[in-house]
Amino acid sequence: MSALGAYLLWGGLPLYFRALDHIAPTEILAHRILWGLPTALLFILAASRWKELRAALTLRRIGYLAISATLIAINWLVYIWAVSAERVTEASLGYFINPLVSVLLGMVFFSETLRRAQWIAIVIACVGVGVLTWELGRLPWVSLVLCFSFATYGAVRKVISVDSRVGFCIETALLFPIALIWLSWFQTTDGGSWLGDGGWDWIALPLLGPITAVPLILFALAAKRLKLATIGMMQYMTPTIQFLIAVLIFREPFGLVDAIAFGLIWTALAIFTTDSVLGERKARRLARSARLAE
Repeated sequence: MSALGAYLLWGGLPLYFRALDHIAPTEILAHRILWGLPTALLFILAASRWKELRAALTLRRIGYLAISATLIAINWLVYIWAVSAERVTEASLGYFINPLVSVLLGMVFFSETLRRAQWIAIVIACVGVGVLTWELGRLPWVSLVLCFSFATYGAVRKVISVDSRVGFCIETALLFPIALIWLSWFQTTDGGSWLGDGGWDWIALPLLGPITAVPLILFALAAKRLKLATIGMMQYMTPTIQFLIAVLIFREPFGLVDAIAFGLIWTALAIFTTDSVLGERKARRLARSARLAE
């Protein structure tokens, strides 16, 4: 249930951000950071993670978390902009590609080896991106920025391996002064304010903190209880929901070439996911056989 809740919340974010599309993406990002910090502190208080928080305050970990904070801020800003610019379809494509980029980063930075099926999946995905590039007449930069920023974010967080609540708290704390300074300046400009245009905005903007933190906490809880294969297969729920919202609710254009590009990406993901599931089953069988042989 934790994983399901996380992916449903992430998948429904375009609806929330579209309701705030009268507010500039940079302002939404600043509020996401501003209200994210007290939310993170409340979660740490509830879980009694103060010891882990103090342990994470080393120069090395703060350095890595500064990098991850920058990456996630870029990811958030581009995603918020994509929703306001009616490019949710392109954004969803980025999260479909994300697992394949994560595999590539694992090979480059963690010396992980790729199986033949994984290479085939990556090549097919690259062809899909090429088809979309040909149709758009430009690189689908929204998709690429989202998938590479989030995959690199995951790689950085893997290096330091801190509790998700602690990591999120430190990341938002590092970004907090920038967000506060920007909002302080913005409210002095013509038409600028602290909480949007009033009314619904007075509730919606502070809620960006919990909306950002809760899925991360639910995902962390699920990751401890579920198998990696289950998590891997469920992660496609989020871009699928985003894609359906884009096409069915926001009525973004989706023609034949788009269908071909997405079809290639989905084929690559099917190959990748099937190979991952079979690989995990094989690893379990080998581990079981090794235990019996002892």
